Amino acid sequence: MKKWTHVFASSVLTISLLAGCSAAPTEQNKPSSPQEPTTNQDNKTEPAASGKDLKFSMLTENHPTWPYDPEWPIWQMLKEQTGVSLEVQTAQGNLGESLNLAIASNSMPDLMFMDKLASANKYGQQGALVNILDHLDSMPHLQAWSEKFPESFQQNIASDGNMYMFPNEGFGETNRMIWLYREDIFAKHELAVPTNYDELYATLQELKRLYPDSTPLSFRHGIRILRNMAPNFGIHSEFYYDSDAKQWRYGSTEPEMKALVEALHTFYKEGLISPEWLTMNTKQWQDIMSTDLSFITIDYISRVDFFNDALREENPDFSIQFMAPPAGTPGGTQQNPNLQYLETGLTVASTSKQIDDIMTFMDFFYSEEGRNLASWGKEGVTYAVENGQKKFLPEFTDLTDLRVKTGLASSGTYAWLDFDAHLSMGSEELQHAFAEAAKYDMPRQPMPAFNEQESELLSIKGENIRKAREEGLANFIYGVRDLAEWDKFVSEINSLGLDELLQTYTAAHERMVASAN
Repeated sequence: MKKWTHVFASSVLTISLLAGCSAAPTEQNKPSSPQEPTTNQDNKTEPAASGKDLKFSMLTENHPTWPYDPEWPIWQMLKEQTGVSLEVQTAQGNLGESLNLAIASNSMPDLMFMDKLASANKYGQQGALVNILDHLDSMPHLQAWSEKFPESFQQNIASDGNMYMFPNEGFGETNRMIWLYREDIFAKHELAVPTNYDELYATLQELKRLYPDSTPLSFRHGIRILRNMAPNFGIHSEFYYDSDAKQWRYGSTEPEMKALVEALHTFYKEGLISPEWLTMNTKQWQDIMSTDLSFITIDYISRVDFFNDALREENPDFSIQFMAPPAGTPGGTQQNPNLQYLETGLTVASTSKQIDDIMTFMDFFYSEEGRNLASWGKEGVTYAVENGQKKFLPEFTDLTDLRVKTGLASSGTYAWLDFDAHLSMGSEELQHAFAEAAKYDMPRQPMPAFNEQESELLSIKGENIRKAREEGLANFIYGVRDLAEWDKFVSEINSLGLDELLQTYTAAHERMVASAN
């Protein structure tokens, strides 16, 4: 078996306590009309801290693949553009634990990179973080950005109407997941790409006939794979907002989920998916996908280059490519869930003595200049312009190599990214996959923020429902439980307080909509 050393896909597999309360939201919290960004005579945005020599402390994660380096060029690039030097502290071990310690000690750095939006909202409402909306009038670039990306902006509004974590856009594309198939095997046997689950079933059966030792369909996310497959049937796997009916629903108890589970049970029974589908790890999955043991999968889109680059040295014909998602039923809609977003970002400590300057610094990241620096770096240092097109310098072999050598796209160095910069380092096949995949995106689901009481309810009753759901659906797929008991399963889930949780989602969503207006 070829040793797995290719590293492009690591970019997508990165790519989860103070007393006191924040003030209630007021009209002053709401965004006002964008101001014109300040420009100099060369029509470029002025440095955020022009004429000042500022230093901000920042706590961020230390990624094992591109560990923090104080000599990264990104730090000097930021200083040249903003006048700000960053004194970086990295988490010792788990980022969440380091954040807890820093906040509990009331000795917080100026900037803190949060690993979860929910954590930022919790700490913000406890008084540990600054409400960014209070400073929006002095952030013209963020104001203009919020009108360009209203969904991304609104996603970061907490249940109290404030914003404690800076929003982001662009980098979420690394989370794109798609259906993939072995194009070379399909071409060899003149197989058509399935467009619905009936055709998928027939194709898997034929592949099993041709390759008796294979499990033609494989995946490595266990029961979580339903998150990717449920949209094929027009629903989502758990709580979701039905924009047509204008109500919150729970996909795992709906008839469409029963149809999906029934299909997967058939696949399992006939050996079309692995007996270890629930527990298959990444290495096991890579091993069967890299040989003639599996031919269709669902995973991150960067796997196009991951497999093709690594395996074509030994098998030049090897080709794994984007596959349009099959519709659950003939004539149904072919669609994938929209998971192209991040829930991480920078926050500002309420104890900082430099809040106004930090807000000016952060506003830079929402300018075109800030986006260019965060995405491409500096001309002559990380990229060149050829025939009017930016191109990374040849010493950077792939995205991971770029991050290791420069610090670009490391946590705490971006808010708004031009994903085309990253995509430019991929193959034409990968670029084609991105272009095609976007055609099958479902609308992004709303992400209402929950208050402390709601969060507690979700953590208790929600966890009970999650466990019952996962066990029940897995047992149906394995055949341990007969699908004739589906209605009983639905009643069991309902009895755990499902209606109360649906009401909680509804209330939080209505609050979010009111805040946006």
